[in-house]
Amino acid sequence: MLRQYELVERVKAYDPGADEALLNRAYVFTVQKHGSQKRASGDPYFSHPVEVAGLMTDLKLDQETIATALLHDTVEDTLATIADIEAQFGPEIARLVDGVTKLSKIETMPENERAAENLRKFLLAMSEDIRVLLVKLGDRLHNMRTLHFIKSPDKRRRIARETMEIYAPLAERVGMYEYMREMQALAFEQLEPDAFKTLSGRLEQLRSQDHGQVDQVALAIKQALAAEGLQVMVWGREKQPYSIWRKMAERHVAFDQVTDIMAFRVLTQSPQDCYRALGVLHTTWQFLPGRFKDYISTPKSNGYRSLHTALIYENSMRVEVQVRTGEMHRTNEFGLAAHWAYKQGNRPDGQVGWLRDLIEIVDASHDAEELLENTKMAIYQDRIFAFTPKGALFQLPKGASAVDFAFAVHTDLGAAAVGAKINGRHVPLRTQLENGDVVEVVKGQSAEPQLSWLGFVTTGKARAAIRRALRAKERAEVIETGRRLYDEIADRLPARVGRKALREALERLGLEDEDDLLFAIGAARLSAREVMEALVPGSTADLPDEPEERAITIKGLRPGSGFHLAECCHPVPGDRIVGLHEEDGSSRGTVAVHVIDCPRLAEEGTAEWLDLGWGEHSRGAVGRLRAVLYHRTGTLAEMAGIFARANANVIGLDLTERRDDPFHTYVVDLEIQDLAHLTRILSALRASDAVAEAMRV
Repeated sequence: MLRQYELVERVKAYDPGADEALLNRAYVFTVQKHGSQKRASGDPYFSHPVEVAGLMTDLKLDQETIATALLHDTVEDTLATIADIEAQFGPEIARLVDGVTKLSKIETMPENERAAENLRKFLLAMSEDIRVLLVKLGDRLHNMRTLHFIKSPDKRRRIARETMEIYAPLAERVGMYEYMREMQALAFEQLEPDAFKTLSGRLEQLRSQDHGQVDQVALAIKQALAAEGLQVMVWGREKQPYSIWRKMAERHVAFDQVTDIMAFRVLTQSPQDCYRALGVLHTTWQFLPGRFKDYISTPKSNGYRSLHTALIYENSMRVEVQVRTGEMHRTNEFGLAAHWAYKQGNRPDGQVGWLRDLIEIVDASHDAEELLENTKMAIYQDRIFAFTPKGALFQLPKGASAVDFAFAVHTDLGAAAVGAKINGRHVPLRTQLENGDVVEVVKGQSAEPQLSWLGFVTTGKARAAIRRALRAKERAEVIETGRRLYDEIADRLPARVGRKALREALERLGLEDEDDLLFAIGAARLSAREVMEALVPGSTADLPDEPEERAITIKGLRPGSGFHLAECCHPVPGDRIVGLHEEDGSSRGTVAVHVIDCPRLAEEGTAEWLDLGWGEHSRGAVGRLRAVLYHRTGTLAEMAGIFARANANVIGLDLTERRDDPFHTYVVDLEIQDLAHLTRILSALRASDAVAEAMRV
């Protein structure tokens, strides 16, 4: 563990003007606050923040970041508060510490929700100051280095999985490849211990048999380049077990079939020399087509720049080679932190785009599971490049569709997409993009995101925006239902409801605005009595209690006329209804009762309609709904459980659409009481993770 004076000397070595007193106060504060606390290793707890601070000095970060690293666990694990930090170290360091600190009020949440809330706060803080991310990555790296001391295997695997899925990809996205590789290696050892042991053994066996082959190849590369007048540094290494394991999984091959186990780096003196060196390599040894990538002319979104190629060396051995300048190498290994110049007010702007996307995902995500899913999708590393017709470049995950591209350009463009052209040719929106594609998105005037898009989009930004639009559409439908019910409720009041009465009702009910009231009515969260009493206090005093069971009666029919509820629209008590005469051989015929917006009514002239209404206390009808379920085990049972808990009897169930994508569509007929009952069932379905979409037919 670094001693106090050693840490200060490290900072002063690259920043002679650093505030030595500030660093000493932060060191003493963390030692005092953590006191006798111990880590799983048995070391004093304060050794962890001190080591994290040491990692930050390796990156030559400013004094505020070093102090934050020293203090980052004091609020979470001691009695210290953010107010204490601000009082002793100022508002800037307090804000940074708060950004790194996990939420203290979520310990009772389920594990995935707790992780999501931590991530939500972390991402929001990171968007304001990227130094939060740098400290958090240092914190996670040191925790991974000491993970083996934790006794619980389940806890070790949980931390390793979180590291592999969240923090290693985040490190990659800011170009901190050294952190990423070490995190992946340590996490892989915990998540796949048998594979790690086997691959490590095979690598050790190869190492004992190659007789310095890595050094021999490196020397041959250097000599070939020197012969052409290029001054370079060359070194090689064997790939890590996790990297090899990924290649085996991606290519579906055994270890013996992974031929490119060795990788080499060539450092040149200028970008021009990089291309000269590449030419020498390709003319000296055969290169593998399809394996060349130019990240110098087209850098990755994290600023990574390098030339990648693969060569066939002697005896058909394949080797990977990366060619870059020394400056590129420093940036590539430590990314954003390598060119940090925060004290001069220069914030690296290469991260702005994907950070903005991450924050948009935080805003759009509905729950913990959705946030974690969308964020993982946003930060994973495999990328392709696509262009707008005007030449603007966008980086997307492999497998991204034209819809993903549209949302990457702008959320509004994605929402309005109705078609696409790729390289001038019309294609379906679900078409996957290839490297270098030129994509033109076709907009529609009244277009809106479709549920089916969720079956093929790959970016977290697109998925979050689509789900948000679908929820907004569902809310609008519920509000429209609530508006009709509200009008009926208002008609039963003894006085006309004005704006003043409505404002006072909202205040009594604790609602923000009229839309919230209409939504609560439409979703059956408020009964008619509750709404009436809020609008006109005392107006329900003389209303009789409603009986539990009622029959359906219809007002507006001529005496002796029969009626039936039309099966094309399945009206239920609470709907606005009209009637159409149907000849059935009787003297007066039968009246078919339709919902006012039934499509069949458009075929008849309005002169043929009978203005009808539900009789007093009418209840009991068949409601029809369509439910789109995720195609996985248990979803149908969960839907049936929702019906049972709502006391709705299923009298018809049809699987109307079975597709290869993750959705199945069912049409369900239910015995329900009235519109409010049906609305409650729809709201429960929409709230279920088993149901992608639910609507009335």
